[in-house]
Amino acid sequence: MHAVSFDPVTLAVLQGRFEQVVDEMDATLFRSAFNPIIAEAHDASHGIYDRLSGATLAQGKSGLPIFVGAMSFAVKMVIDKVARDGGLGDGDVYIFNDPYEGGTHLSDFKLVRPIFRAGKLYCYMASVGHWHDVGGNVPGNYNPAAVESFQEGMLIPPVKLIEGGVLNQDIVNILQANSRQPVSLYGDLNGQINALDLGAGRFAELLDEYGDGLVEEAFTELQARAARLMRAHIAELPDGVFSCDDWLDNDGIVDAPLAIALDMKIDGDRMVLDFARSAPACAGPVNISYATAIAACYVALKHIFRDVPANAGVLEPIDFVIPEGSILHATAPRPVGGYTETILRLIDVMFGALAEAAPERSNGCAYGTINALSIAGHRADGRRWVMFSFFGGGHGGHPKGDGLSHGNAPISTATIPPVEILEAAYPVMFSQWALRADSGGPGRHRGGLGGLYEIALLEQSADVFLFGERGRFPPQGVAGGGPGACNIFSYDRDGSWDTPPLASKMTGLEISRGQRLRLESPGGGGYGDAFERAPDAVAEDVRLGYVSCEAAARDYGVALNDAGHVDEAATTAQRAAARR
Repeated sequence: MHAVSFDPVTLAVLQGRFEQVVDEMDATLFRSAFNPIIAEAHDASHGIYDRLSGATLAQGKSGLPIFVGAMSFAVKMVIDKVARDGGLGDGDVYIFNDPYEGGTHLSDFKLVRPIFRAGKLYCYMASVGHWHDVGGNVPGNYNPAAVESFQEGMLIPPVKLIEGGVLNQDIVNILQANSRQPVSLYGDLNGQINALDLGAGRFAELLDEYGDGLVEEAFTELQARAARLMRAHIAELPDGVFSCDDWLDNDGIVDAPLAIALDMKIDGDRMVLDFARSAPACAGPVNISYATAIAACYVALKHIFRDVPANAGVLEPIDFVIPEGSILHATAPRPVGGYTETILRLIDVMFGALAEAAPERSNGCAYGTINALSIAGHRADGRRWVMFSFFGGGHGGHPKGDGLSHGNAPISTATIPPVEILEAAYPVMFSQWALRADSGGPGRHRGGLGGLYEIALLEQSADVFLFGERGRFPPQGVAGGGPGACNIFSYDRDGSWDTPPLASKMTGLEISRGQRLRLESPGGGGYGDAFERAPDAVAEDVRLGYVSCEAAARDYGVALNDAGHVDEAATTAQRAAARR
């Protein structure tokens, strides 16, 4: 095929069309899924992938970015299976949730569909969504006490769900039989199938309009441009080795911290991300697979270099050192259910290492935990219910301003499930849903605030499971900024508030009607010296309830009078004294 010299307008139009196809697939699933984690929180993603390597060709703007990197490994699993077994045909769809080669964890089911043109394989399309419940010991599947993947849910290798357009109902029956929420599973599965059907139709229309050859050349050119732009950005950074260490609270089994450590090596227009100093694979479910680690690095790089097109070209100038047997390169049957907590820490050390090299490009760490909470029981009529949800927190301060308050984790573009949806779907009542004062890390640009959630049970009884992090190691600030507040989970016990022995993880807590649970999520880390923050900005934070008067004086050196206005003389004196 001869090379095409693209004018910028044509290439931009095609890139937009590719994204539009995938965006429509996202919207189709979000609107049809039964499970609030997909329908409301948008914990799903779609993409177009290379027929030979599985590399990402295009992604949408609504799906979870962490899936974009991981799904290239998932598609490669299908490519390898076809190479071994053959039998690939038009209208086929493979289904699986293998977290070791395909990435993430057992809750994330992947569907992969080959796209044929004139009888020849052209590319793959894929859909991934977080299903409500896939078996295992804990409803909702975030089992903080798992020591092997068998305790986290069912593991399905790549199998043909649809062959030549004909659904294999036996596979659907097996999947439903292994879920506490079989109706939800059925709805989500069909939503993903329909999203792939729509995507295949839209993509065929695009190919008919522009031609197979031109579209393939456009994919190649967009990847090449992403790689060139990444190399240019890296070349602007100073050469050297820049390091950052952070820790997970524990693995849910052994109460000991686990290091996530990065040595970022920059040499000209190439970067090495060396995680060799990180902890070895552990007993509990905070391990992640190699595929998941690479995907998390992809997300961090896209946060840092925002203008680079989102495709496989992003990783072309990057080399990875992630030894097998590491907590970041675990193999079966090591438990991986809490992968979200570990990839958030991986992104944090990426931000921290970059801040050593180029603080003007980095930001304070975000709150660093999704606080996966499962509450499950039976209604008065015997029906089973499972509430699984995640919660927000503060993002880090950055060179241009304060961090976002009560945002979602930086692994995603998902939304936090609304309180109205949760209360309508499950027998719970939120007595508090608020910003958490004094949780944002101090800095010239303050970290965003975490959330304060208080939940009361309305049914007779329920079991509670929490899989969180940042209970002992707060989100770090950068460029002289201070840390955000730690995560706190507590539960009402005979009029007092108790906390878990493992700080951020709890399994098998039994509660009864009226008992309350409380989550106080972390704020983001600060950016820059807090004593360089404008005193009027601190006074405004106090007025809004974001910062207390005590924290204003302690962390920012700002004194306020009884009317809440800055006492300029006292502030100047306090800041001068603190700097001595």
